[in-house]
Formats: sequence, C-alpha cells, structure tokens
Amino acid sequence: MKLYDYTMAPNPRRVRIFIAEKGLDIENIAVDLGAKAQMEDAYRAKNPELLVPTLELDDGTIIGESMAICRYLEEVHPEPPLLGRTAIGKATVEMWQRRMEMNGLAAVAEAFRNTVPGFAGRAIAGPHDYDQIPDLAARGLLRIEHFFNDLNNRLATSPFVAGEHYSVADITALVAVDFAKVAKKRPDESLTALSAWREKVSARPSAKA
Repeated sequence: MKLYDYTMAPNPRRVRIFIAEKGLDIENIAVDLGAKAQMEDAYRAKNPELLVPTLELDDGTIIGESMAICRYLEEVHPEPPLLGRTAIGKATVEMWQRRMEMNGLAAVAEAFRNTVPGFAGRAIAGPHDYDQIPDLAARGLLRIEHFFNDLNNRLATSPFVAGEHYSVADITALVAVDFAKVAKKRPDESLTALSAWREKVSARPSAKA
C-alpha cells in the first residue's frame, strides 16, 4: 500500500495517527501542496478531487477521504479497534467523530482558508476555485471557540471523546485542536478537562506521526 501525504495538512495527519495506532507500515509518498503537486495530471488521475490523503492498494484500488481510508484499514486490521467495538459503540464513535470533524476541523478550515492570502481564489480545497469570504472567516473563529468549550464540557464527564476508549474521534479532535493554531486560536487555560485530555492523547507515540 501507498499513502499519498502532505505532512503540514490536518487530514493526512489523522490517517498517519490511525496507521501508527494500528502498528502498520505503509509506504508514504509526499505530495507537495505548496508546489501545487496535487494539480498535476499524475495525481489528478489518482484522485480527481485533488485532495490528500489518498491510499493506493497493492491492486491499484484508490481510496480517498480520511475516514474512508480509516474504515478500510479498520476492516482489514481490526485490532486495536478504533471505530468502536459494539453496535452502540460504533455508532457512538461515528457520532462524535463527525462532530469533531464538522465543529472542529471544518471551523478551522473556514477561518484559515478565508483569511490567508495564499488561499485567495482557493477558499475550498478541491478541483474548483472559490473566492474567500471574510464573514466566513469571522464565523469560523467563533465556531472554534465554541468547539473548544463544547469539547471541554464533554471531556469533563468522559475520559475520551467517544467514551471509555480511545478512538478515531480522539484523533480527529486532537488534530483539530492542534491545527487551530493556524487560525491563531488556542484553548484557554481555564478549559482544564480539554487540557488534561490533550496532554494525555498527545503523549501517545502515534501523536507524533
């Protein structure tokens, strides 16, 4: 297998952490988004959405989208389980993972991509061009604050985002919290549950992937 990756982007990091938690060794191929390598024909042929990460299987099958990649890896390498253990557990992980994705990662992207001059005309990643909207950047910053507060409230009553066990919901949440620095946002020190959880999950070897 090959993972097409860009180390500075949040979504590839989610998959790298997932792979590290599984103890897998997958060939990593860098796609330099700064040099717009994702726009080149060779990569476009693999992923017409022009996004990273992309997983290429040994038989040539291509899987795009972070959670699709994680789900495939969970199916073929079920231990340790990161998408839940029971029917209720799997649904709960999916619920919280989606919340972390939409309320966290999407909020950071909204603030960041609608502000940074380098994303002018490219406010949304992918094959189509979209203008930046300053009002969306302002909304994104507010959403990040709400995300931090809501996550802190959740972690005040739960050891991990989706419950008793570390899961992909924690991976997405950690990546979102860390990536918020690009929008110049960091959790307030008063959010003690969030801080304690972040220290705990950041200490896992996979967090450095």
